Amino acid sequence: MSGTTKQKYNIVIGLEVHAQLKTASKLFCSCSTEFGKEANANTCPVCMGYPGVLPVLNAKAVEYAIKAGLALDCQIDLNSKFDRKQYFYPDLPKGYQISQFDKPLCNHGKLDIGNKEVRILRIHMEEDAGKLVHAGADRLHGSEYSLVDLNRASTPLIEIVSEPDIANAQEAVAYVKELRKILLYIGVCDGNMQEGSLRCDINISLNKEGEPYGTRAEIKNVNSFRSISRAIEYEYKRQSQLLDKGEKVVQETRLFEENSGKTHSMRGKEDAHDYRYFPEPDLLPLQLEQTTVDALRASLPELPLQRKTRYVAEFNINEDTAHNLTEDINVANFFEETVAQGANATKTANWLTGVIAAYLNDNKVELSQTKLSSKLLAQMIALIDKGIISDNIAKNDIIIELLENGTDVEKLIADKGLAQITDSSEIENIIQTILDANPKQVADYKAGNQKIKGFFVGQVMKQTQGKASPQIINESLEKLLA
Repeated sequence: MSGTTKQKYNIVIGLEVHAQLKTASKLFCSCSTEFGKEANANTCPVCMGYPGVLPVLNAKAVEYAIKAGLALDCQIDLNSKFDRKQYFYPDLPKGYQISQFDKPLCNHGKLDIGNKEVRILRIHMEEDAGKLVHAGADRLHGSEYSLVDLNRASTPLIEIVSEPDIANAQEAVAYVKELRKILLYIGVCDGNMQEGSLRCDINISLNKEGEPYGTRAEIKNVNSFRSISRAIEYEYKRQSQLLDKGEKVVQETRLFEENSGKTHSMRGKEDAHDYRYFPEPDLLPLQLEQTTVDALRASLPELPLQRKTRYVAEFNINEDTAHNLTEDINVANFFEETVAQGANATKTANWLTGVIAAYLNDNKVELSQTKLSSKLLAQMIALIDKGIISDNIAKNDIIIELLENGTDVEKLIADKGLAQITDSSEIENIIQTILDANPKQVADYKAGNQKIKGFFVGQVMKQTQGKASPQIINESLEKLLA
């Protein structure tokens, strides 16, 4: 599965990623898309499927879908259309979903995931269904009944369909991560997987080298990177065990259960003809002007890969650091704001990807949720450069205070007495006292044991509570030991 050891079967994976577009209102009505509202609060006769109502297309959603297509190097079809996808489910009030079938908005794109390029077959627009809330849980018999919440009904989605180019779980996770990052950069989706703003269906089949693709199973609505990996790992084992026994893999739709880490059958997998698609009679074909597409292309911001390449060239930082900086657009913007205030780019990058990143990870918070500002970070780095504080003092006594309380750096240094001792005569006196108290170590050093120097540095740091300038310590030690 990892791609590093030889497997008995090849695994072929295609992903269908559903991304909720970040519009204020729904795809075909003016109801709010705000998450977390009381059940059925964000509804009206249109999104509840009342007879006789007519959909009105949300122009902003179309704009966002085009931007996603352009960012993923797709061809934009100037003449697309909407279709009715017919199926019955309690959370689909109309009995059909308005989607796009044979003429989607975007076609034939690609996404670079580092070790390969994954082809994108299409991106089409569609409305979301509602949500079933299973209630009256009984430990022995399961839920007693289900409630229908239509707040999500008609929320605007794009479905991004990859070609079956993905060969293992790691590539699948890398693909979804990179896709999410691009959608966040261009501002068309909030990427919140816990709230269902980004979720994916995983199509998996196995085959032996040189043989045609096997029968595929589809795992629906997987909504975390960890679950994507676990679902693929489990499904590989399940299908390979069936094939080993000479049994057939059934084409079906399956669900991944988070607690057990297993997939289980949901229903037989439908083909396109099962949905009885036909053109949506209540919506005109979607006809675009090339000038509109060109204007949206020109409005696209710098994408993650472009920004990473620029950081390496402009700021002379290594590729790994540039990659880590550009993983989160907010961190990348913070980096540039700090550098714009005069901070050294390499030092800024090291703070953001090192100590600060570790703090964010340990506390499970975003940079924007802390009190640290680019101005404060730039001030702290400037004080390190001037020798007023050391890296160690900044790391141990200052940065956490800035992250948690946003305290003024100079005030913090003054209040806690954190300024470095930079008076060389004072440091020389301290060193001389230490040398006088440790004649054996001095003799060992002069006999050729250079490692003893570290002992003396440690003694000076201990006596000055880490405040003595490391540069002056080294210079003074060299002078006095000579």
